[in-house]
Amino acid sequence: MNDKSALLDQLRLNRGADEAENSRSALWWILGGIMALAALGFGAWFILLKANGIPVRTVIAQEAAGSRASSRASLLDASGYVVARRQATVSSKITGKVLEVLIEEGQRVAANQVLARLDDSNSRARLQQADAQIAQAEANLQAAQTALNDAGPIYKREQQERAQALISAQTFDGEKATYNAAAAAFAVAQRAVAVARANLAVAQRDQDDTVVRAPFAGVVTVKAAQPGEMVSPISAGGGFTRTGIGTVVDMDSLEVEVDVSENFITRVRAGQPASIRLNAYPDWEIPGEVIAIIPTADRSKATVKVRVAFKRGDERILPEMGARVSFLDDARPDNAHASGRSGVIVPADAVQAGRDTGIVFVLRDDRVEARTVKLGAQSAQGQILLSGIDAGTRLAIAVSGKLSDGAKVRVEKQ
Repeated sequence: MNDKSALLDQLRLNRGADEAENSRSALWWILGGIMALAALGFGAWFILLKANGIPVRTVIAQEAAGSRASSRASLLDASGYVVARRQATVSSKITGKVLEVLIEEGQRVAANQVLARLDDSNSRARLQQADAQIAQAEANLQAAQTALNDAGPIYKREQQERAQALISAQTFDGEKATYNAAAAAFAVAQRAVAVARANLAVAQRDQDDTVVRAPFAGVVTVKAAQPGEMVSPISAGGGFTRTGIGTVVDMDSLEVEVDVSENFITRVRAGQPASIRLNAYPDWEIPGEVIAIIPTADRSKATVKVRVAFKRGDERILPEMGARVSFLDDARPDNAHASGRSGVIVPADAVQAGRDTGIVFVLRDDRVEARTVKLGAQSAQGQILLSGIDAGTRLAIAVSGKLSDGAKVRVEKQ
């Protein structure tokens, strides 16, 4: 009976495993069908695109207008900030309590002008003590001088009497010792006066250090301390101790620091003319000149820092203002215009930019022609092209797909 049951069990079909296998097979067939349809759709779209042309929109190259184009061509634009080469956070040399602060933000100060005063009660007491010590030392010196003057004639007389054998050697030696002691006391008193005067100089220096003065002429940009606060050059007095009285900026030392991509740093050199535009005054063009290229690169940003000087100072130029610098061509305006280097401007997406050159696609009926151009500055208005095309040239910009030399295109309505 058991043998028959085992045989019957072997003849039964496992419908669950077959159904799972059939489901997996159906899923693979569905995925394969979807992929095939996608490939067919892409192929059909590619064939239609080639047949009808790549959809493009067109732009017209415009002559680079404005002061830049009319004077010198801009080789490169870079952004940065106005900085002061000479500024100082003025502090006291000693730790003390502020009695008065004589500055406000925006105030102009002269070199060595008093900015603040600290509590000088302790330094005044030490100064008075040093004065008294000098008086005492000078009195001691006067007494030593008197004793030496009195001992001198007696010692000379004893020398003469000893030479005549009128006094004993013991008496002469006693008078000689008295004279030597008076001379030594006088020398010590002289040294004591010198020490007292040195102490007075130190006390006077401590007194002077309670007055904080401007290190150079400039404008106060920060007022950091108020009367009653503690100030310390090393901030050792506690959590509320100030480290400075205020910040003074020499406005004559203002310049612009910009970060230039290391790919374009070859376009910049020391002494090169530049044009500076402040973000606060975008229509105001300030002449400038490259001071120096800092000989190190920032690896995190792949940039090199460049210092640019203002050729003309102005009260509107303030530290930390945003600025944009155009590094100009050295060619004279007439020559630049004659050689076509005043340039044309096109939208940035019309150019496949490289390092110094790029590629644009000139529209010729229903096809495009690749043209190599020399790149100038890039700004919010577009990319300046120094050579390669003329003003009025019609360029193509792909709406979809990728352009290549000789590709068939279809101009879409704009």
